[in-house]
Amino acid sequence: MLRRLSHARARHRLIRPASRAVSAAPAPAPTAITPPAAPPLSAADLELLLRRGHYSFSTHRFHSLLPLLSHPSVLLSSALHLSRRAHPSLPTPPQPPPATVAAAAAALSSPSSHLRLLLPSRLKGKPLPLPTLPLRLAMRCAASALDAVFAPRAATFAYRGRHAAIRYLRSIPSASWFFRVAIPRQRFGPRHVRRLLDAISGKVDDPGFLEYLNELFVSDAVAFELGGCELGRGLPQESELTATLVNIFFDPVDRELMAVREEVHKKNPRMKDDSVLHTPVRVYAVRYLDDILVVTSGSKMLTIEIRDRIIAVLERDLEVKVDRLGSSVHSAVSEKIEFLGIEFQAVPPSVLHPPMSEKAKRARKKYLKMKAEKAQEMKNARETRRKKLGLKIVNHLFKRVRRGEEFQFDFQIENEVRQVFKDWAVETVAEYFKSQEHCQYWHRLLTSGDFLSLTRVRDQLPPALVDSYDKFQETLDRFLMPKRGHDMVEEEERLAEEEDEKEYEKRTVEDLTELKMRANVPIELVRKAVKLAGFTNSMGRPRPIKLLLCLDDADIIKWYAGVGRRWLDFFCCCRNFKMVKTVVSYHLRFSCFLTLAEKHECTKRQAISHFTKDLKVENDDGVAEVHFPTEREIKMMGDKNLSDPKPVDGALTMILVRLAVDDTSYPCLAHFCAKTDTVLYRIRLLQNRLNIDPLNENKWVHGLSAIHESLNKKCLPLCSMHASDLLLGKITLQDIDCTQFVDVE
Repeated sequence: MLRRLSHARARHRLIRPASRAVSAAPAPAPTAITPPAAPPLSAADLELLLRRGHYSFSTHRFHSLLPLLSHPSVLLSSALHLSRRAHPSLPTPPQPPPATVAAAAAALSSPSSHLRLLLPSRLKGKPLPLPTLPLRLAMRCAASALDAVFAPRAATFAYRGRHAAIRYLRSIPSASWFFRVAIPRQRFGPRHVRRLLDAISGKVDDPGFLEYLNELFVSDAVAFELGGCELGRGLPQESELTATLVNIFFDPVDRELMAVREEVHKKNPRMKDDSVLHTPVRVYAVRYLDDILVVTSGSKMLTIEIRDRIIAVLERDLEVKVDRLGSSVHSAVSEKIEFLGIEFQAVPPSVLHPPMSEKAKRARKKYLKMKAEKAQEMKNARETRRKKLGLKIVNHLFKRVRRGEEFQFDFQIENEVRQVFKDWAVETVAEYFKSQEHCQYWHRLLTSGDFLSLTRVRDQLPPALVDSYDKFQETLDRFLMPKRGHDMVEEEERLAEEEDEKEYEKRTVEDLTELKMRANVPIELVRKAVKLAGFTNSMGRPRPIKLLLCLDDADIIKWYAGVGRRWLDFFCCCRNFKMVKTVVSYHLRFSCFLTLAEKHECTKRQAISHFTKDLKVENDDGVAEVHFPTEREIKMMGDKNLSDPKPVDGALTMILVRLAVDDTSYPCLAHFCAKTDTVLYRIRLLQNRLNIDPLNENKWVHGLSAIHESLNKKCLPLCSMHASDLLLGKITLQDIDCTQFVDVE
């Protein structure tokens, strides 16, 4: 590594960012850099660069920012300007000396001069090169420019967010076969960089910009592995350019998948006759960075042919090694496949939406009956209040009329009053005749003892009168003839049976003709991660984590809350989300109680009595705050999270240990924070504490990434706000300047 960095310094080249343009014009010769008279970058620009996505950042803003990023004086003044806007109470900092500005400007001409090597605590460990803040801003600008060129041409199934990809997979109908392209862990080496730069040069005619990207790879400012599980997880070893470059690199695979889908869809068109049940052959694909999943609703031979074509593109065009055995085709109905940390399987619709049991039906009927009774009581109460109010108004008006007073109105309300009373009368009559007892009573009064029903009397009467009487009796029987209780029960049972038969018929047809994708949490991996992190013992019961005893009560609760909320946010779109709720609500909550009880040398009951079950803790102002999700909040959680949260890996595998150091003059290492009232924290990584290699899946959790070991036992000063955000998982180590760690023995 050191040899490579020295070699990069030796072949130093001056790259002028201002001369890079996405055009066919040749790049001008490099010239000396003179600091431009430009104003500081605005807060919106810097926040957009470091904390937001790239799609909203246009190419002309990239070219306007790169000259400014080449001059540390402008960059430093912009960062301090942002910090003063965020914290107006801070004093105005002095300008950097000219010698420092000139040295920094010369260093920025090469990416290798803005890298810091973090040495691991183990002798056999590998060092980690990390870019400084100016270089990170430059890489953000480069990513924004590349996204502006390549993002509009990207395939629709190349997702930037995990939840969007998972929701698309859940909507796939009638899946028959699927396979996941298994890429073994391999370094993104020179042959891959050559392919990547060739792809970029096809759209960006700028030799200076391409040379700058090549320098980033040569100096290891951008270094990652394909087939691993560290991409897109907010870990500090991941670069800002990684996601953009991976998407550009896998663009030939996306084009091949689009061609395959178009061929299959042309050969199997959808029938226009709705009366015929027809499921056409379709090909669905999802790619998130270097993870590729293909789902088909056709035959197994078709799926194997598609897999061979994709593997051929990867091996021939991209020179990527593929594990053919791991890329085997699986049945979507009888087998499960893991993708993006979630298990997928095609199941009948009745599995996702099972019919109600008899007990549930009885409970629902009881609930609806109670609801109707409550609504009727409220309605009767309203009618009673209206009646009393109406009687009071009529009594008042009657008294005034008796005294001889006259009423004068500017408008006529006779029509409105007439309509109100008419509607009231119709509603009252309709409600009255809904009762079977009232109908039976009036039917008995109107039909009993009528002499017109006698034959000898009917013969002596005019036919018109007899016909009118018969019609009256028919109308009376139709509206007021009471049904017997037995007949009514039989009618209700018959209608209920017919409805159940229709539902059963519909459900059976759907189960025989449709398949829906089910997304499940790999609960065994979650339990293994809970046990590995020390939340539970060998029996699966909660236990304290003694490494957290040196933290404040609020920091202990915030760390548990950060892990729990990340799990809840990430798995909220899964079918068995209830299992994750149990893990967070029981195992993590009571492990936190036991940790607090161990710290204060009290019992668990006393800790629960003091902090309550919601883990309330007072802040510096004496106000009670709740950081850990409450039981009611967890119960109401569901698939309503539209953002794409970071996985739990960075929060679960890292513990911040507070140091008892008197010197607190270190500035906060969070980006654009100039606070000096800080607290020192030491990073303790899970793999180093347990002495486990994260690449060993027998001892480590499959799919769980780990922070680079060179960050273990490093000390970072943080202000109270950013320390709280880091513990709660609102920010990651990518939002911290990891090149400015403090050495504390």
